[in-house]
Amino acid sequence: MGWFERTYNKIKKRGKKTIDIPHGLWTKCTNCSQLIYNKNLKENLKVCPKCNYHFYLGVRERIEITLDKNSFNEYDSKISSDDPLIFPGYKEKLSKDGKKTGLDEAALIGEGKIGEIPITLGITDFHFMGGSMGSVVGEKITLAIEKAIEKRYPLLLISGSGGGARMQEGVISLMQMAKTSAAVAKLKREGLLYISLLTHPTMGGVMASFASRGDIILAEPGALVGFAGPRVIKQTIKQQIPQGFQQAEFLLKHGGIDLVVERSKIRPTLIRILDFTLS
Repeated sequence: MGWFERTYNKIKKRGKKTIDIPHGLWTKCTNCSQLIYNKNLKENLKVCPKCNYHFYLGVRERIEITLDKNSFNEYDSKISSDDPLIFPGYKEKLSKDGKKTGLDEAALIGEGKIGEIPITLGITDFHFMGGSMGSVVGEKITLAIEKAIEKRYPLLLISGSGGGARMQEGVISLMQMAKTSAAVAKLKREGLLYISLLTHPTMGGVMASFASRGDIILAEPGALVGFAGPRVIKQTIKQQIPQGFQQAEFLLKHGGIDLVVERSKIRPTLIRILDFTLS
């Protein structure tokens, strides 16, 4: 590994003593194993400078890089899930992920501006139970859509929901697919713009409902997008699947999405889309 060897939180120069390094200064790229100085990683919008791997962003980070500064106003905070099935460990998991993320649920909704254009925004966060959709996530997405209709704003939904429908809420979770899809249908009847941005990963019931119904569907490079994962499909059909199957670039090639956009270009792209469609 060149002139040094890395150990946990330390760098050991060959032939010399170990040098202690403060914790949290470096991040190892999930894709190429490159060591990235955290300050540089943040400045690069959490994209690996070597292989272009897009690290996951939480909802607050998304807001920061997408909306005009200090323009976000949250809707319907402090809504939390119940435990209708008395599912073992569910309340504890909700509490743990809430403390970890600072969120009440896996979705955050509100309004803000992009290039001075007001929009309604909804974001799901993979760090909260995989971004899975239970009753509250479905309710929040629906409320965001209804607000867009009420205010006549374009709608932007950013999905980071690898968890799909939430098994801990059973059929109530599955009902959110129909609920959010019906809300999107109403939005479209009103003639309002809906932009869907798919980030890694967007899977399961979320992709099978509101995330795939945008008038314009964008995705980040390398994002895994689909219903069942590639490994599950391969095991089910007992066949080799194409390379890159269900990645954003594969879907773009086969007409499943409209555009793959580098993270640094998402905000300028959104501004151009909004300017063009609303002019």
